[in-house]
Amino acid sequence: MNRDRTSGETPQGDKQQAAPEKLAAEMAELVVAIAEHEDRTAFARLFGYYAPRVKSYLRRLRVDERLAEDIAQEVMLTVWRKAAQFDSSKASAGTWIFTIARNRFIDRVRREKRPGFDETDPMLQPEAPRPADEAMAGTEIGARVHAALTDLPPDQAQVVELSFLEGLPHSAIAERLGIPLGTVKSRLRLAFARLRPALEDLR
Repeated sequence: MNRDRTSGETPQGDKQQAAPEKLAAEMAELVVAIAEHEDRTAFARLFGYYAPRVKSYLRRLRVDERLAEDIAQEVMLTVWRKAAQFDSSKASAGTWIFTIARNRFIDRVRREKRPGFDETDPMLQPEAPRPADEAMAGTEIGARVHAALTDLPPDQAQVVELSFLEGLPHSAIAERLGIPLGTVKSRLRLAFARLRPALEDLR
């Protein structure tokens, strides 16, 4: 007799199958919350889950540490700006976000005119879904990222808000604040570094 069936419990295989679907649904809901309500808590959770994964993906493509951080920030900024373009009937949130990352990487390579670059290289394909038990971890880390964002020094918090939440390009932030462009980028890197303790779990 199958105890799982007679006891009314979900068989282990079904649990393993359902959990990735639950995680995908949760991530999709976060994108929708950003699109419809500019929900900063949702963005913090999404950022906490995907920013380190995007960076890790780029590092595997041999992008150096600093550039990988810059591109990861650009990707998450695009997620904030273009969340309304996300269509869960066409792709999962993860696939959509990693496609943005792939496109950003390809744009960089094209600008550098790197010879011998193959856009069809399997290494460029979006990452496969992670283990199902990361759903709860993603929620916990998202909460930690949100707390870290609220604990940033005022100058760093200001550029993060202007960049990620108001969607201003770095040059516009520099102009508005009357500071050099390099200072804007430096403050964003410092802010990202302060978030790193909350993101280390996902490396």
